[in-house]
Amino acid sequence: MTLDKIKSIALRTAWILVCGLACACSTNTPIEGKPIPERGDRSSANQLAKNDFDRMADVELEENSQSLQILMTKLYKRNPRELAKSTSDPAEKMVAWVFDGELQHHWKFKEIDNKQATDAIFLAFDANYQGDRVLPFIVGIQTMLLKAHGNKKSFYLTDSIDPQRIYNVARNIEIAAWKLSTARDANGNLYLLSNEIYYKDSIHKDQNLSFEREFGKMIGRTDLYAIALAEKSQRLISRIAQSIATMAFLPF
Repeated sequence: MTLDKIKSIALRTAWILVCGLACACSTNTPIEGKPIPERGDRSSANQLAKNDFDRMADVELEENSQSLQILMTKLYKRNPRELAKSTSDPAEKMVAWVFDGELQHHWKFKEIDNKQATDAIFLAFDANYQGDRVLPFIVGIQTMLLKAHGNKKSFYLTDSIDPQRIYNVARNIEIAAWKLSTARDANGNLYLLSNEIYYKDSIHKDQNLSFEREFGKMIGRTDLYAIALAEKSQRLISRIAQSIATMAFLPF
């Protein structure tokens, strides 16, 4: 998967996500036959301390976390040997432990030397690392998102989020997705299997791009929120041009 393809998917989904995020912030009207989950605190008094951008941040971060849970489950099912390094439980149980146990582990796992953000993502593709590679990859992206949002998951009028940090995280998600699709070991094998192209017969081929689509959703949501936040606060975003030859994570 190329960086241009990831960006293309993100751009195509951005306007769809405008409507999706707006609806999720204000209503539970069904979209494509599926009701949008109503936030538990939607009718409580603390909503008086939130504006539309605070609610948008709540939804953006929550939806991106949901996407990461989907990606983590899919990665374990495509790479069962990685799951076996951590547990004999099903992928779904491992994912639930990682995302629902935040109050216990605080996103620090001794299995990956307590690494977070980009350090954890680098570990996932370290040739010398012998542990579960899915865990640091997902933990890295999740903690990167949390850090850019001030390590908060719920936002209020008194909170201030820098749109540049959010924009940079979107670029970093692109880089992480690119690494997932291209990083190989000394034998030329991908460290982690994700998207695939397979042949039905000698002529017809099919492809599974579900990983690419999920990353595209995340990039679209994050970009959209960064741009909307910059417009609201009248702050400029420095749009850093990147090429595959110089793929380096941006500060966030």
